Amino acid sequence: MQSLKHVGRIKDTGKKVLVAFRTLPGDAYSALVVPTENLPDEYHNAIINLVESPAAQQSYEFAEALDRTQFPDGSRMLPFLHANGRLVKVSTAQVEMTPVIGTSVLLSELNQLIAEQRGVAVDDLHIKPDSQDVVQEVATAKDISETTTSVASESDQTFATPESEAKFHRSQADKLAKQAAEFRRKAEELVPTKKAK
Repeated sequence: MQSLKHVGRIKDTGKKVLVAFRTLPGDAYSALVVPTENLPDEYHNAIINLVESPAAQQSYEFAEALDRTQFPDGSRMLPFLHANGRLVKVSTAQVEMTPVIGTSVLLSELNQLIAEQRGVAVDDLHIKPDSQDVVQEVATAKDISETTTSVASESDQTFATPESEAKFHRSQADKLAKQAAEFRRKAEELVPTKKAK
C-alpha cells in the first residue's frame, strides 16, 4: 500500500486536510492546512492529483509543490488558496497525519520525530528565508482576525488626553487601511476585477 505524505485529518472532526506547512516561522506548534471537503470539484481534483504526484511526495513541505503548480484555470495553487482563505492555521496537536489507511500519527509528534532525526529543534523545521518568496510570505502571513483582535485590545488602553487617544486611533486606522490596500493589490494581481460594460 502506497504511503502518502502531507495527508491528514482534523482530530476532533475527522475532516480531511492537506498539510501545506507542518510548522510556521516563530510558531512551531501551528500548521497551515487546506481543508479539502468544500473545494469546488475542479480544484479538489487538481489538488488531490498534485498531492499524489512524485513532485509533491518529494517536497519537504506541500506548499512548495503548491507554489509550482497551477489549477485548471491557470492560477497558481498556493497564492490562490491564500487569497481565497483556503489556508487554515491549526494547532499541530489537532492534526492527525494519515500516510496509510488505518494508520495515524499526530502532526506534533511527527514534527518532534523529524526534528530529532535532523538534530534540530522543532522551531527550526520551518522553511528557511532563502526559499521562494510566495512560500515565505504565506507561511508568515498573519490571520486577519489576529490583526483586528490586537487592534481591539490596544484600543482598550487608557490615554492621558483626548488628543493622544485620537492620534492613536488615527494611527491604527492608517495601519488597517494599508493592510486592506495590500490585500486588495494581491487579489487584483491574482484575478483582476472585471469592469462593467
